[in-house]
Amino acid sequence: AARPVSMRLRRSASCAALRRCGARAHSTAAAAAPTAPPAAAAGPLTTDENLALRKRFLAPSQKMHYDGSEAGPLHLTRGRGAYLYDTDGAAHLDCVNNVAHVGHCHPRVVAAATRQLETLNTNSRYVHDNIARLAAALTATLPAPLDTVFFVNSGTEANDLAIRLARKRTGRQQMVCVDGAYHGHSVATLAVSPYSKYAEAEASGGTAVLSQPDVYRLGLSDEQATSAAAAQYAEVLRAGPAPAAFLVESVMCCGGQVQLPRGYLGRMYEQTRAGGGLAIADEVQTGFGRSGSSFWAFESHGVVPDIVTMGKPMGNGFPLAAVVTTGEVADAFRSSEYFNTFGGNTVACAVGLEVLAILEEERLQESACRVGAHTLSRLREVGDSRGAVGDVRGRGLLLGVELVRDRGTREPDPELAAFAMGRMRAERVLVSTDGPHRNVLKIKPPMCFSDEDADALASALDSALAAGERELPAGRTGVLPPRPALLSYL
Repeated sequence: AARPVSMRLRRSASCAALRRCGARAHSTAAAAAPTAPPAAAAGPLTTDENLALRKRFLAPSQKMHYDGSEAGPLHLTRGRGAYLYDTDGAAHLDCVNNVAHVGHCHPRVVAAATRQLETLNTNSRYVHDNIARLAAALTATLPAPLDTVFFVNSGTEANDLAIRLARKRTGRQQMVCVDGAYHGHSVATLAVSPYSKYAEAEASGGTAVLSQPDVYRLGLSDEQATSAAAAQYAEVLRAGPAPAAFLVESVMCCGGQVQLPRGYLGRMYEQTRAGGGLAIADEVQTGFGRSGSSFWAFESHGVVPDIVTMGKPMGNGFPLAAVVTTGEVADAFRSSEYFNTFGGNTVACAVGLEVLAILEEERLQESACRVGAHTLSRLREVGDSRGAVGDVRGRGLLLGVELVRDRGTREPDPELAAFAMGRMRAERVLVSTDGPHRNVLKIKPPMCFSDEDADALASALDSALAAGERELPAGRTGVLPPRPALLSYL
């Protein structure tokens, strides 16, 4: 069982004394130097000026939400809690930003970063309290034997390192992933990310791709979907080569907010280990209490992975991520040094400690469970009254609404999903679309999301779908997805 989170954040008296000495030295140096306003303190750009600079200097592949819409991209100036504010000061309910985990610009996170930044910001090669305390606090949230931490800067780096560890530990190269997955944008992680939105043609060899166990798309029960997935995996293992690891998100987020069927992780982990491979749980988007019922989403499946990756919410917007594994797996790197210039820096770790403390003290996991259940109920009420809603699914504050042209055929309706996203923005409620067919509205708000916010979300969704019924052409047709491969394994 997972051990309770321990939050001991007090600095020692000696550290406080050193901090005061450093502050005096900095003040003396600053007083002797001429002062100038910070570069970022120049007057604000208009939206047109901003977009002109982006067009001139940023790569066109760095896209923006709502680009090409009649209203144009959203120009934000600040955030607070579950809300983002535009240049006119209008508040927008943020239902999709799972990075600002405990809320945009949480004052305690801002204060922790500021205090540490004006004291010391350096790398992990020096002895410092923050990195040791954060490593201890993280492992306290995880079941044994997950007790060894590597700090990095992003989910991509975490998954990239997890792949390296698995390959080094097993002496194998083959990776096994799941269709629709997204694990990052490095060469190694793109090879295990059959999610076409970011890199349609960049997947390389050395990867076996299993079918997505989406019970809604399959039309199967959890038990049937798990059985079919296990049969397909057994076939892949027989064909070889033997895998270094099986990697999957504990909830498939970019794949459409797909909840893995009951028993799935247990069966897949068992088969992986029987073949000599390692089980990697990608918790970059799903961890830190978001699922409500558990701190890590894999825990609800009753399994313990060999490696866990985490990122996005860990720093509440500050670059911070980690890999947690067993001492045995970590020993694969014992013959060489692992160093990451910014991974585990003093400021990032101060922020990470504060995020963990806020989660515990504000009881945000419990809130995610309660508010998430209310949100799911309200969204399902909308679904019951709107024929375009094929499925509403999720746990905690990790939810998806799948839109279809026909409930019988389950033909995806990406056009309506894009329309709904734009129309909800007009009502100042922000969502996004995802999934293999881009027809799923993804809902992953900050953990301070309230029942009242959930009601506003449901109201905006209902209004957007009603507008879609009126304004989109009747009799629209698309292309039915091919028959799911997993059905062949029943």
